[in-house]
Amino acid sequence: MVAAANLVEVAALVGDSARATMLSALMNGQSLTAKELAYCANVSRSTASGHLSKLVAARLLTVTRHRRFAYYRIAGPLIATMLESIGVVAAMDEAPPHHQPRSAHDDALRFARSCYDHLAGKIGVAVTDALVAKGHIVLTDEGGEMTSSGGRFLSAFGADLRPQTRRIFCQPCLDWSERRYHLKGLVGARILDRLLELGWLKCVSGSRALQLTTFGRAGLSEIFQIEINNEGVPTGRLCDPRRLTA
Repeated sequence: MVAAANLVEVAALVGDSARATMLSALMNGQSLTAKELAYCANVSRSTASGHLSKLVAARLLTVTRHRRFAYYRIAGPLIATMLESIGVVAAMDEAPPHHQPRSAHDDALRFARSCYDHLAGKIGVAVTDALVAKGHIVLTDEGGEMTSSGGRFLSAFGADLRPQTRRIFCQPCLDWSERRYHLKGLVGARILDRLLELGWLKCVSGSRALQLTTFGRAGLSEIFQIEINNEGVPTGRLCDPRRLTA
């Protein structure tokens, strides 16, 4: 009964449109102030503060105070996974018939976005498919594993895979827009870090969407053999990432 009551509480918190909007805005892994989240949710500052207090009390968010500002962020990967999973269910074809036409922002999110601290969308799934096809990553419904060749490949690519915390190393995450797996955990996070560091992807202000740059398009083709077209992101054989510095 206690577990059921907790489930009801969490569902009620996430089910409010303003709170859901604020949680979604924080799913890129960054910290935002109450004022910024109030703007995202189109509510007053006082209303946002009330919502945020409830989310912090339920341990869905954490708050860090610096001088006179309070910064809110998702409490951790487990909460981010829950929110992404809700997105999978919400995107199902069987969802209630109040569908609105997709906007350019929706399409941008589906193409490439941050899922808390790792890469999602078409690009995230394509990178994962490429790693699996080459035998660098092994994924099942239950978990994931990086092979020795994967360690060499990603190290040569420049991804820092040294564990810094006791977190999941490599695990599949069901992509809500593609209905297929992308990578989460330390491996997924470090791949996204490296793609941003190389300038292959750029953050979009005020959004989880990530923009693929000209360098990124060329790099994905050169190293991951991912060709971008108007109909999707096909994948193929990977080449040696050390060619980046050749």
